[in-house]
Amino acid sequence: MNLNSAVPVLDFRIATSKDAEAITALVNSAYRGDSSRAGWTTEADLLTGVRVIPNDVLNLIEADGSLILLCLQDEIIVGSVHLQKTEDRAYLGMFAVNPQLQGGGIGKRFMLAAEDLVKRTWQSQKMWMTVITSRHELIAYYERRGYAKTGKVKDFPAEVPDECRLVKELKMLELEKRL
Repeated sequence: MNLNSAVPVLDFRIATSKDAEAITALVNSAYRGDSSRAGWTTEADLLTGVRVIPNDVLNLIEADGSLILLCLQDEIIVGSVHLQKTEDRAYLGMFAVNPQLQGGGIGKRFMLAAEDLVKRTWQSQKMWMTVITSRHELIAYYERRGYAKTGKVKDFPAEVPDECRLVKELKMLELEKRL
């Protein structure tokens, strides 16, 4: 009996401009709307509208010191994460796993791959991110992965219009991990 038979084989690669549409669809499906409710990372009760558009994704792919890492299962994109070099740290944002595959360990393995990549590529000493302060289950998930609250709280990004906010006064909590 193969004990690893339930563990999916995952591959990782850096996104190219040709991946922008697929990344956009994945991120939007993981964060917003009814499709996001299939997973546990949804923001659908907090925000409406799209999370990202293809042009935003293209800009992240093409920017200096920025990349999007993809997680693939059977050559299908099942995860994406934006990584940005910031001094001796790397920012982790827009972390998404297909909502129908969440809870199976893909996110844990994908996050380790992202951390390894920024250590090797940019010699980053730390990884940091921001999470909506009311997302207690998501903060706990990241804490189990070794991230700690820095105590820094920021306003929710102003570019998200008020009409897309189902909950007003959203704040972002910074988390950080030494790599």
